[in-house]
Amino acid sequence: MTLTHETRPADAADTEVPTTAPRRAVAPVPFKASAELGAHLQSVLVDLTDLHLQGKQAHWNVVGRNFRDLHLQLDEIVDAARAFSDDVAERMRALYLVPDARPASVAAQSSLPEFPHAEVDTAEVIDRIVAALYGVTGTVRRVHDAVDEEDPTSADLLHGVLERLEQLAWMVDAENRTAG
Repeated sequence: MTLTHETRPADAADTEVPTTAPRRAVAPVPFKASAELGAHLQSVLVDLTDLHLQGKQAHWNVVGRNFRDLHLQLDEIVDAARAFSDDVAERMRALYLVPDARPASVAAQSSLPEFPHAEVDTAEVIDRIVAALYGVTGTVRRVHDAVDEEDPTSADLLHGVLERLEQLAWMVDAENRTAG
């Protein structure tokens, strides 16, 4: 049912959206990110978002030997990617940037190869997820020095992302490796 002016509830009557300008901070902002810093953090954000989506896609569709262990490892990767994407997005907001992790933006901007829409054998999932993990760390390494030059605090955040994702990549990659 569509409510019209004549049929809307009495408690909603005459409720209007204020037309005043948004409230501005009283204190001056000591640091605002450049467009370049924003673009760098945005590229990390979309890759992290894509990583957690791919991790879940893999989690739901992995089949084969060592299924259970990989199934659980994928959730660990998803949790890390989600937490890091939130950290990056909140850092962007602290720098007066607007993060964009809408599905269309992630699909258009991610540097990661697409994960298949099918059941995928554990060995292939390992290879694909390791490639995605290293894809994200590659993006972080690509933008790191420029980020560090403008904002060492954001670079510190990227250090944590690198450390954990490279650790996860090594652990997952070990599933397919042989000694020697």
